[in-house]
Amino acid sequence: MVQIKLYGLADKLNPVQTELSNIIHVSVIEVLQLPPEKRFHRFFPLNKSDFYYPTDRSDNYLIIEISMFDGRSVETKKQLIRLLIKNINEQLNISVYDIEITIFETPKSNWGIRGLPGDELILNYKVEV
Repeated sequence: MVQIKLYGLADKLNPVQTELSNIIHVSVIEVLQLPPEKRFHRFFPLNKSDFYYPTDRSDNYLIIEISMFDGRSVETKKQLIRLLIKNINEQLNISVYDIEITIFETPKSNWGIRGLPGDELILNYKVEV
């Protein structure tokens, strides 16, 4: 399971929401080997008065939080971070300095999905990649 939250200024995030979701989805499928139907993205467009960030970031500043089952290797997580930054930068022209990604990993037992604890689910993909 992978769920992704994206935060940014509304006037910058809203126009690229679909394209950004597609970039992220393709990257997650490639690196984490998730099935294509596993897209869980939530966008949080913020007003300027609700989003404080360092002065060395631009109005394109983007925060991506990825929550997922634990079990992926350090190298897999680094590969995902690198690919996301590269693709977002190249396809949306957002500076690498304006992209911040945090991965939060939790045990499957900490998730409740489709009426079951996550560690009781039968998945159609591997987590240990």
